[in-house]
Amino acid sequence: MQEVFTFAVIATLLVMSPGPNGVLIVKTAASQGKAASMLNISGLFAATFMHGALSIFGLSALVLQSAELFMLVKILGAAYLFYIGAKAIWQSMQQQQAGIGLPPVHQAKQSVRYYISEGFLTQLLNPKVSVFYLAAFPQFIDPTDFSYGFAFALVALHASIIFIWFTLMTLVIGRIRYRAKNSALGVWLQRASGGAMIYFSSLVLTQRS
Repeated sequence: MQEVFTFAVIATLLVMSPGPNGVLIVKTAASQGKAASMLNISGLFAATFMHGALSIFGLSALVLQSAELFMLVKILGAAYLFYIGAKAIWQSMQQQQAGIGLPPVHQAKQSVRYYISEGFLTQLLNPKVSVFYLAAFPQFIDPTDFSYGFAFALVALHASIIFIWFTLMTLVIGRIRYRAKNSALGVWLQRASGGAMIYFSSLVLTQRS
């Protein structure tokens, strides 16, 4: 039980720390509304299980031990974060030119697959998550009494923390969004989020293996 509690604390601190996931949720919740943000969160949730499975079956270790594969993951991750950031800035400029402060909420329902994939890829292509599962996750697994059930229970705990934290963030941003209706706050928040995404893309490239 002590191991589970410690893992929960570490996972919570990881989730709450600034990073691409938080920026993505801020961007989506502010510009597209709660529904799209929750779809992003479901993508983050699913990708966490993917990272957990890769770690449990040893694939993450293979990637991190290969400089070429690790660099490829970093390039893909950085390129995707840059794409999301640049797209957010471009959309905010279009909205400003059209005289729109906040886009209609119904835009969030245009593509369910898109918003789920956006969250999934943002989490999956983040090398720091792989490093977390390689460095921290094995510390809570007893190799002499290994259990797939216990290992995936820890992954589920991490995924649940992600779901709870970013859902709360979505609700808070939703309140702000509602009160800032018909103002330019959404445009500037989306633009700032896009810039943050581009910044994180540069951090991913400079991260050392």
